Amino acid sequence: MDRRSLLKYSFSGLTAAGLLSSGVRESFLNKVKETGFNLASEANDEAYWELVKSQFSMEKGLYYFNNASLGPCPNLVVDATNNFRALLDGFPSRYMWGGWQKEKEEVRQKVASMFSVDKEEIALIHNTTEGMNLVAHSIELGPGDEVILADHEHPSGTVPWQHWSEIRGFKIVRPKLPILPDSKEDIIEVYRKAITPKTKVISMVHGTNTNGMILPVKEVSQMAHQQGILVAVDAAQTAGTFKIDLHDLECNFYAASAHKFMFSPKGMGIFYARKDSQKHLKPLIVSRAHFRDESIRRLENYNTRNYPELLGMGTAVDYYNLIGAEKREARMRDMKKYFRSALEANPRYKFKTPAHDELSCAIQNVEIVGRKVSEVKKKLFDEYMIDCRPIGSHGINGVRISLSVFTTKKDIDYLIEALHNV
Repeated sequence: MDRRSLLKYSFSGLTAAGLLSSGVRESFLNKVKETGFNLASEANDEAYWELVKSQFSMEKGLYYFNNASLGPCPNLVVDATNNFRALLDGFPSRYMWGGWQKEKEEVRQKVASMFSVDKEEIALIHNTTEGMNLVAHSIELGPGDEVILADHEHPSGTVPWQHWSEIRGFKIVRPKLPILPDSKEDIIEVYRKAITPKTKVISMVHGTNTNGMILPVKEVSQMAHQQGILVAVDAAQTAGTFKIDLHDLECNFYAASAHKFMFSPKGMGIFYARKDSQKHLKPLIVSRAHFRDESIRRLENYNTRNYPELLGMGTAVDYYNLIGAEKREARMRDMKKYFRSALEANPRYKFKTPAHDELSCAIQNVEIVGRKVSEVKKKLFDEYMIDCRPIGSHGINGVRISLSVFTTKKDIDYLIEALHNV
């Protein structure tokens, strides 16, 4: 892929390339020419990743390590989304009801390809919370039934089940996960022991928001399905960080927020339901006669919705592909090793995230021994303008550091120096 085809590829299947002003296109292409790299090149040195970083317009002086809470959009996604919005406002009724149906389906296909599934298994929703509510709302359990929710589940994944358990009378089982397991088998064993003949659903995160630990979804799914148990996955912290093949994971349902590591416009998410599992699902919202639709589209019946953000998510997937899934994953794992290697031998620090690549990727949690995490977080932001997330639950007492493709070694060096000073 050469530089001349860069933007054409970036907006494949959408009209954004035609909508972008010539000034925006020329500015970006000139920057590519000046550096000698393009985002689709095979280059993999710091100059390449500095180019990637230049595509994000962060506030001056900000060092952003909080991608696990909310990610930024690269400039190309911002420009495309704004132009979609301008087009919609120029002829509202045309584009809201019918004018963008083809483009919407192209976004669905792009998302499906990103996760190696069929487009008829993907619903375009708002966020992970909606997806987890969809599963808990749909599966009709009752007294005598059990749902397994480990102790590191995000509230957005637990509250829907708690709500329906109070109404329907089923039991929620909360096994405790190890913070620093020696292997994924330690985690599998937790779920194995929690399963009983009454278990109907396992609802689990793919990556914990507390310490970034990656859970073995495939192995838990295989174990669950042998006993007729459904598996729903909260993937808010993993989608976009490494290559994910949802058919290979073997889970029944998978919900993710695209506005974190996928860099989509805010308030966009994806929901996957395996074809043979869609029979369990009921829409959260119904409008007109769409509730009779037997396809997965019945789960996204919002009638009027924010199409510029939806189409912008398609551009975000293009941007994801422009760098490449394998290259993105390798970079984040390299940054993880670079960060950990600078602190692991120092007794003043204690990592609260497993080191093995099977068990962690973009999110790392580190404790400054003897310091309260809320104070550490405050000093990092007030004195160094470093944004990260303090985690005080589960006995962690560490700052959660979210690494991303716009994180450079210079950024990590600055963070390490700040941690030393704090």
